[in-house]
Amino acid sequence: MRYLFACGGTAGHINPAVGIAGRLREKDGGAEFLFVGAEGRMETELVPREGYPIRTVRIDNMSRSVSLSGIRHNLRSARLLAGSLGEARRIIEEFRPDAAVGTGGYVCYPALRAAHALGIPTLVHESNAAPGLTTRMLARTVDAVLVGFERAVENYPKNANVLYTGTPVRTEFLTLDRAAARKRLGIPEDRKLLLSVWGSLGSGHINGLMPEFVRILESKRDFTLVHAAGKRYYAGLLAACGAPEMRRRAELREYIYDMPLWMAAADLVMCRSGASTLGELSALGKASLLVPSPNVTGHQQEKNARLMADEGASKVLLEGQFDAAGLYREAGELLSDKSRLAEMGRAARRCGVPDATERIAELVLEYARK
Repeated sequence: MRYLFACGGTAGHINPAVGIAGRLREKDGGAEFLFVGAEGRMETELVPREGYPIRTVRIDNMSRSVSLSGIRHNLRSARLLAGSLGEARRIIEEFRPDAAVGTGGYVCYPALRAAHALGIPTLVHESNAAPGLTTRMLARTVDAVLVGFERAVENYPKNANVLYTGTPVRTEFLTLDRAAARKRLGIPEDRKLLLSVWGSLGSGHINGLMPEFVRILESKRDFTLVHAAGKRYYAGLLAACGAPEMRRRAELREYIYDMPLWMAAADLVMCRSGASTLGELSALGKASLLVPSPNVTGHQQEKNARLMADEGASKVLLEGQFDAAGLYREAGELLSDKSRLAEMGRAARRCGVPDATERIAELVLEYARK
């Protein structure tokens, strides 16, 4: 069978699609795949890395600014959206998929609308606790809306077919454990490891705190830090933190491609609270220190983080309420309490759906066979 995936904008939208595709490939040996993304976005880099072909359409987001520049941006976006429907239709007519799946990003709208118009079964997955604009627009069009949080079902129209599945993750998140990951990475069993990751683009606020955070760490040496700065901030952070030979406890990276391995090896993960990341933490049973992005519409990430904190899986900090020393103190206190980390890890597992990827792959197969 043939499967079309639409996703893009952030790794949090791309990784769930890759996870589902990987499981479908295992279940359907003769399967063919095609991804559709937005021109010039990170999906054009990450998807081919996973071995899948990708085609692009020209589309952009909608600005919520009422300024003149915001209005101009939206007029351009509206023109691109109209054109992207035709582009998506041509791609789909050429590929002829048996099912089309969207996992987030504005490219999902033209791809799934075009697929629906052509009579192809369509499914959209929403990882977040609250639905994004694209998912709301598609809810009554697609054959099924799949949600990552059980409480999210109530956020959709009654006539929408909404199914609670959990959030899909790549197979590696389900098969790795701490000991095996540390052996592969050469990290001693007794070394405390803090993994600091802030989405595919990085966080300007957190990177601004990192030079002082690293200075404190190098003086105290309480634990080891691996921090992903993001492409935008990496060079500046390296300059601010000094030469690598001056940093024995802090490893700075632009991006972490082997995320399942590093996350499995970590004792504590310090990160944003995008739903895809929370699904990965749940799959691995990892304690986390969450700092929700304040730039996401509707405080979506904070809502996600609060759900994890309510279950005892995470500690939540809000931007502007801590400095570098405060962030260091919070991380250090958690890392020094082995029993608390273990309980947070168990709570994280309870927050997830271990077989979410399998459930979704089965649903896609079911619709494709129809």
